[in-house]
Amino acid sequence: MRLKSVKLTNFRGYQGTTIIPIDEAMTGIVGRNDFGKSTILEALAIFFEAEGAKADKNDMNCFRLAEGENQFEVACEFDELPKSLVLDENAETTLQEELLLNSDGYFEVVKTFKATTSGKPDKTFIRCQHPSDEGLNNLLGLKIADLKKLGKERDVEDAVADKRVASQWRQAIRTAAQPLNLSEALLDVDKGLSTEGKSVWGKIQDQLPTFALFKADRESSDGDAEAKNPLQQAVKEAQSALQAQITALEEQIEQSVLDVAGRTLDKLREMAPELANELTPRFKDKPRWTFSFTLDGENGIPINKRGSGVRRLILLNFFRAEAEKVVAGSQRKVIYAIEEPETSQHPNYQIMLMKALLDLANQHNRQILVTTHVPALAGLIPIEGVRYVTKNDDGLPIVKMPSDDVLKEAAESLGVLPETGMERAKGVVLVEGKSDVTFLRHATKSLKDAGHIHASLEEAGIVPLQTGGSGNVKHWVTHKLADDLGLPWCVFLDSDIGGSPEQVKSILKRKSEVEAQGRAFYSTRKREIENYLCPELIKVESGQEVTYTDTCDAKKIIGNAVGMKPDDVIDRFWPLMTAEKIIERSKYDDAGDERYELVELSQQIIALVE
Repeated sequence: MRLKSVKLTNFRGYQGTTIIPIDEAMTGIVGRNDFGKSTILEALAIFFEAEGAKADKNDMNCFRLAEGENQFEVACEFDELPKSLVLDENAETTLQEELLLNSDGYFEVVKTFKATTSGKPDKTFIRCQHPSDEGLNNLLGLKIADLKKLGKERDVEDAVADKRVASQWRQAIRTAAQPLNLSEALLDVDKGLSTEGKSVWGKIQDQLPTFALFKADRESSDGDAEAKNPLQQAVKEAQSALQAQITALEEQIEQSVLDVAGRTLDKLREMAPELANELTPRFKDKPRWTFSFTLDGENGIPINKRGSGVRRLILLNFFRAEAEKVVAGSQRKVIYAIEEPETSQHPNYQIMLMKALLDLANQHNRQILVTTHVPALAGLIPIEGVRYVTKNDDGLPIVKMPSDDVLKEAAESLGVLPETGMERAKGVVLVEGKSDVTFLRHATKSLKDAGHIHASLEEAGIVPLQTGGSGNVKHWVTHKLADDLGLPWCVFLDSDIGGSPEQVKSILKRKSEVEAQGRAFYSTRKREIENYLCPELIKVESGQEVTYTDTCDAKKIIGNAVGMKPDDVIDRFWPLMTAEKIIERSKYDDAGDERYELVELSQQIIALVE
């Protein structure tokens, strides 16, 4: 199942009911400080009963409490529902057949909390379109014996193939009662379900996503539970693999100690038989096998002695490891909720971390939720995933979905701006990062100087601007400004062919979006710009021999070989590529014709202003 939306009712600053739609990949909750961004993530943590998260009576909206209301709610809707569920015996059914979907066709779970108590939910309901007719409104609350009795009364026995299966009796009874009168109901998962039904709810719960929250104010030392847990899990797994030997060793130790104790009592009995007969040798506790781990860096420096940014980065990945362990081998989704990932991070690490989260969001069965008020990070969030939290005229928090007006308001509020250089531009090519700027500028200059094209980017007045990709807020701000200034613009991205299928799909989606606006979209025929580097040049310059194809991860291969960050490979080697090498490395065959990709690409981009 995939989280579709979260609904907050009288929860903290959110009065009434506020619905926050959740994107299928990455949801970026942006807005100023203290406007209610973190509240959304913490509400989800309470709903999913994440470790350390529990409702507090102070979570009740104080204004509604003063008006006499005494409960608040957190509800979640889910789509991408399982095609079938085994709820009774080995018989398959569906949430739809069991009439457990709401009026929009989603599976919705509502958890209510009393304003006077803290802790777990007071009630858990399934909001659904359920039969209102007497006798049909509680089928999930009937045990198999009662279902059989009701089925006989309604003469549906012949329609039940396997009379041991409760779901088949329910289906036969509902079919015979058509048309059903359905109305919205809150089905109590405790009182509204039978003994068998409680196991049904447990099986449904097993289909829900796993939720993990990484908070901005989380401590970051090697004593943190989050830091210990993944390593302690490794200890548990090792112990499990050796459990037979451990048990045998414990028995040997126990037998040896008991033998000593027995012989001691025998000697005591010779001197004081009454006392000896009162004593019985036993172990108070089983042996405990405990190990304490930490991660040491250079010179044996532990995590808690490193810089705060490094500690937080390491713990963030401990958090990821722990979350993924829960769903290992299953099809359950993992929802990573990360509050202010920029905290304690150098700007370069902020961008790196956000890009890593974007890549993670494109993976199968992963959803990412982040909160931020930092312009650089807010600008990288895909437009469709933006949720802008602001306040209405009454000072109450509201959540706005992306539109041109909302994106403009959010960009102005957060200070998301395009790169400098627009004042001298005749045209704009939007690229992902600084390496792309180096790639295009050097390629066009080298090809122009060698007479293969008639102008470089600079001579044509085309400014390459970094936006972190196509389809994010910063890209939107830049192209809106280009539109307002009457400037032509296009997009250039890596194709990522041969990499993650999800990333390739994302790029194709961006392509269709850009072209739908009547703008040109260019992507590399090879996987990335690093795949156009000449291996012989790298060997001459670094002494390292590298081998890579057009679709493998050349950036990582080269970076590992020469001992540098992969993101710095283009800046190091591309300026050394001659026009001849650029042409040779971009040669391709088109139905028997020899063509040169980077010459054609340069000509097409330059033609933007002609």
